[in-house]
Amino acid sequence: MKITKDITIDELVEEVPQSVKYLMNEGIKCIACGEPIWGTLEEAAKEKGFSDKDIDGFVKDLQYFADHPDKEVEDMDSKIKPGKLDV
Repeated sequence: MKITKDITIDELVEEVPQSVKYLMNEGIKCIACGEPIWGTLEEAAKEKGFSDKDIDGFVKDLQYFADHPDKEVEDMDSKIKPGKLDV
């Protein structure tokens, strides 16, 4: 599956289950609390104040998880910079 900034949150969560924890760790927490998010990854990130560069990093990181469904997202005590996964 190809991840883009235009992927809907519904599709992302369905296709890449790790995305819930990853986005929660990055500050897009409403996914985990059950508040529905409609729209795209880009829209959700922009709503939380993320830049285009941050969103590009999210896409890169989430593509890694899409390509490696056996990998889990580690808990992060502090946020990492998007796109900085050691892959």
